[in-house]
Amino acid sequence: MASVEVTVRGAGIFGLSVAWASALRGAKVRVVDPNGPGAGSSGGIVGALAPHVPENWNEKKAFQLDSLLMAEGYWARVEATGGVSPGYARTGRLQPLPDEAAIALARTRARGAEALWQGRAIWEVIPAEGLSGLSPLTPSGMLIRDTLTARMYPRRACTALVAALEVSGVEIVTEAPDVGAVVWATGWTGLRDLTDALGRKVGDGVKGQAVLLRYAAQDDPQLFVDGLHIVPHADGTVAVGSTSEREFDDPMSVDDQCQGLIDRAYAAVPALHGATVLERWAGVRPRARSRAPLLGAWPGRAGHFVANGGFKIGFGMAPKVGEVMADLVLEGRDGIPAGFGFDALR
Repeated sequence: MASVEVTVRGAGIFGLSVAWASALRGAKVRVVDPNGPGAGSSGGIVGALAPHVPENWNEKKAFQLDSLLMAEGYWARVEATGGVSPGYARTGRLQPLPDEAAIALARTRARGAEALWQGRAIWEVIPAEGLSGLSPLTPSGMLIRDTLTARMYPRRACTALVAALEVSGVEIVTEAPDVGAVVWATGWTGLRDLTDALGRKVGDGVKGQAVLLRYAAQDDPQLFVDGLHIVPHADGTVAVGSTSEREFDDPMSVDDQCQGLIDRAYAAVPALHGATVLERWAGVRPRARSRAPLLGAWPGRAGHFVANGGFKIGFGMAPKVGEVMADLVLEGRDGIPAGFGFDALR
């Protein structure tokens, strides 16, 4: 290819999104990952693109809202370019409400959504009675429904981005030298490397396990029940996840915690009883110490940048992350929220 202007190290969702945003602006981009695209947590199965609660508004929630609203057009363009579906659909989400106190809080948050989401999506309290399709048990008979939540099949989204990048002339290789500006999107091991390089805690990995069930509910909203994401995908599967494990010996191993996810899903949604388990998955998600994505120039390392720490919200943040990182790397414009930078880790 012509002289490389941007080298992206890491072919997970942040790295691929930065490469895509840069390529759309005409930059010559190369992506380097010794393990190939989607080899880490970005190759998972859950894909719950869910918003933060619409209250106590801050820059992280505002950034995520912008990104979630960008997502439909973003993924449509990726699919149109590369010809591969990422499995995206803005199907919404249902959450059971256990009692009157929870109903009152949810209605307060609905008013917050009216002000903060400005009519671009809805958060409301509805009765469960009369709903068809996949729905959770709810002690109060009431549910939260929001129309901002979307679903994504993570590993297929990575495949779709790879196809779009290849059509756009972007090389994706297992090894190459650093040429041009270098963006480090190297996941949880990259956070450990940054910790060593900077001499202060930057972040680490949190292991998660998930399961994939055979159950056709592709047009139904996803569910969030007592911390559990239940996500119907377009291919007639339902993903259930996930665990959060700070301590682990084997990043990729599954254990009886997966069965716990299945049991909880059955208890929450009786319709899933008897669904065939197709896959048990494990991976480690990068979590910056600030809990927000870590974006910006690498301190003291001219021409090097970091895009990391998309813990649990990486796919939802990716469209906006790609955009602001391309602004910074290609044009020197820093539109990254202060809470996403290295100073937030002090």
